[in-house]
Amino acid sequence: MVDRRATRWLVVGHRGMLGVDLMGVLAGRDVVGIDLPDIDITDASSVDDLVPGHDIVVNCAAFTAVDAAETCEDEAYVVNAQGPLNLARACAANGAKLLHVSTDYVFSGDASEPYAEVSPVDPRTAYGRTKAAGEIAVREVLPADSWVLRTAWLYGAAGPNFVRRMAELSHELETIDVVDDQVGQPTWATDLARRIVAVVDGEIAPGTYHATAAGQTTWFGLARRIFELLGADPQRVRATTSEAFVRPAPRPKFSVLGHHGWATTSLSPMRDWSQALDEAWPLLGLK
Repeated sequence: MVDRRATRWLVVGHRGMLGVDLMGVLAGRDVVGIDLPDIDITDASSVDDLVPGHDIVVNCAAFTAVDAAETCEDEAYVVNAQGPLNLARACAANGAKLLHVSTDYVFSGDASEPYAEVSPVDPRTAYGRTKAAGEIAVREVLPADSWVLRTAWLYGAAGPNFVRRMAELSHELETIDVVDDQVGQPTWATDLARRIVAVVDGEIAPGTYHATAAGQTTWFGLARRIFELLGADPQRVRATTSEAFVRPAPRPKFSVLGHHGWATTSLSPMRDWSQALDEAWPLLGLK
């Protein structure tokens, strides 16, 4: 097993939603968090200067503006594909391992059953294409010393996210229309952070894993549960369709990720999304 006290962690993108929670989970460990402007993963020399001296590098940095990527794909590519490539090369040169966080958007989003880890990627958005390219880069450079963890519908105490936005809108609008034809897995950033640490501590085999909560719901179903937790009337949330909210980047209709990969490891799939949300609620600071 990994000596937790001796393992030196570098968390790239530590000020983002996942990075904040990961730093919390790693509290008391030998960990350094770094973010812009102190590191620029699109600049190989910046990465080369900061990776040495670390055993585990976790890449939480990404261009996540899904709609903006449709008109700025080159910019998104530099961050989401070239950045992970730079990190992987630096890790290879310094004997470090890399854990890279990816997304459900690498799939087409029109499936009828959960995507397996080995399902062919077929991104339909610029964001998805650039994230898929990042996965490929990591696997090609570090096939035996990397993990790719795909996640989805992430929420946490730090940064903007759907859960926080619904809580805000509950005070601004009498009724809220939320799409009920997009199915996914709301995932608490703290649960994902715990899974990242468990993968490293448990010396899980290199490869691609799906790190999303178990179960599934729609944005409408999630919004109604948020209202219940707020003590608000869930009937104020009304179901609508994607056609009512046309976006530059098409949203996946069904992007539920299967968890078959964990069966080959010592780890079980992550817990149900509703159970996680109940535990997370008092820690999110929402009213």
